[in-house]
Amino acid sequence: MNNYKKIGVSALAGSLAMVSANAVEYTMTGGLMAVITTQDSPSVPATSGKAIGTATDLSFNASGELDNGFTVDYFMALDTDGAVSQTSSHMNVGMGSLGTIRINNKAGSQANAIDDISPTAYNETWDGLSPDNPSSFGSSTSSGSIDYRIPAQTIEGVTINASVTYDPAVGQSAATKGGVNSASVSGEAYTLTMAHDSGLSLGAGIEKLNDDSGLVSASGTERMTGYIKYSSGGITASYQMTSDDPRNGTGVEGAYIETSMTGVAYTAGDLTVSYGESSIKTAAVSDTAALADIDLQSIQAAYTMGAMTISAAMSETSNTLGVTGDNYDESTLAFSFAF
Repeated sequence: MNNYKKIGVSALAGSLAMVSANAVEYTMTGGLMAVITTQDSPSVPATSGKAIGTATDLSFNASGELDNGFTVDYFMALDTDGAVSQTSSHMNVGMGSLGTIRINNKAGSQANAIDDISPTAYNETWDGLSPDNPSSFGSSTSSGSIDYRIPAQTIEGVTINASVTYDPAVGQSAATKGGVNSASVSGEAYTLTMAHDSGLSLGAGIEKLNDDSGLVSASGTERMTGYIKYSSGGITASYQMTSDDPRNGTGVEGAYIETSMTGVAYTAGDLTVSYGESSIKTAAVSDTAALADIDLQSIQAAYTMGAMTISAAMSETSNTLGVTGDNYDESTLAFSFAF
């Protein structure tokens, strides 16, 4: 992997001059991927098909140290296979024993980081053509928000991390410098994770959106998640549950959604294989009947040869979008390269 570096005070360092940055180091890395995908949907033949696609990505990192010992680093990822677009970016201010502040320009919040912690050889069960996504936690406060993260605390072999996220405009992209979002609905998210030296880790989080303007006494949308994960040798297994209790902004409760995600992966040398299952249960609300339970399954494998990785996945979704009998199968073969 080749890194392109430049050391010195330049454009980004100039923007940090107010806090007296000493030096800024820049690195650029990249990757490309070619993917062959087929989808077979007997219940909806019009959605069946096959295709070959590519993705090319560039990642930029900048880091420096301030006169007071604080550190500042910036990350940005660009998708360059079509029109250049930003896929994620954030800035961290490390304050030593005082913790870390992160500005989440696009994605990057700690709440969003634990939306699905299932171990995989390739991707999450839902990260393909499926329109069904069980990992809603942290999605509304992931961009245009700010995190405070405590310094990692280690007690009797347990490493504890916690974070608080505030977003002044939930569900909105970050505003441009000096701009504002027209939406004024705010939200908060809180996470707590614990990892033991034995390989056992636990985590939980709550995301609250102040989006219920209908009744002063009513709460807004509330999402919660919790997980348990264990790693030993080459085996990693996890189980996670998430709930989504929405409001529609007029004091009326929406359909309650409960999801679960289970995964197991085994790595031996350069080969990793995994199996994952996810389910989405949408309850009835008012005169609207409950949807059919949605089930997603995926078997995956990946083999790494230096900078090249070959991945394969066979995935299946049952009752897509909660419609009984609307099923499809998806097969993926991917070749990725890092540089």
